[in-house]
Amino acid sequence: MSLSTGGIHTPCSSVRDAMKPFRIFVGYDPREDIAFEVCRHSILKKSSIPVEIIPIKQSDLRKNCLYWREKNQLESTEFSFSRFLTPYLANYEGWAMFVDCDFLYLADIKELRDMVDDKYAVMCVQHEYAPKETTKMDGAVQTVYPRKNWSSMVLYNCGHPKNRVLIPDIVNTQTGVFLHRFQWLEDNEIGSIPFVWNFLEGHNKVVKNDPSTFPKAIHYTRGGPWFEAWKNCEFADL
Repeated sequence: MSLSTGGIHTPCSSVRDAMKPFRIFVGYDPREDIAFEVCRHSILKKSSIPVEIIPIKQSDLRKNCLYWREKNQLESTEFSFSRFLTPYLANYEGWAMFVDCDFLYLADIKELRDMVDDKYAVMCVQHEYAPKETTKMDGAVQTVYPRKNWSSMVLYNCGHPKNRVLIPDIVNTQTGVFLHRFQWLEDNEIGSIPFVWNFLEGHNKVVKNDPSTFPKAIHYTRGGPWFEAWKNCEFADL
């Protein structure tokens, strides 16, 4: 089984030979192809390390009998559940990242990769987020639940024993509560990342004269400027 590769970036041969590319699995939805391309381009443009960008395409997964879940009416994207196949797709080896397609990276992904700590099974921004809107993106229902948006960008310690539970059977049959709230893990197995790496447009705020609050990765979670209804959202110009 193979998924199509979105792009491999190797800044120089010496770096390429010294280390394997950092694998970044990006959720893909045909309705948001432009978002995927922007996310991919922004990572490659800023990266000082080799990265391999791999779109998680539901059509490919279904063809290869890795994904067979029936669509739930609350799913806003095609990768709502397939994202949890990341450790499996990475052969349960090393560290890899999953990210929604509606991200724009403004900083070097090396900064994020250098935060990994092997004592954790996953690392993510631990938002406390309760959206005010009832819909998002192209009219999809906006749901509210604990740990919302934690799973939208995750560093996976793919070789961690606890992540071996994420086999296709589990990803296809377990509940959204179990998966999106990381219920296969203990709380102390979930590491924290600064919020600027999953800066929620419309929720998180830049504090004047405080560079630590400026986004390193903007997440257009309500809907990005590729949708007519959100063409004037914050950071749309970027």
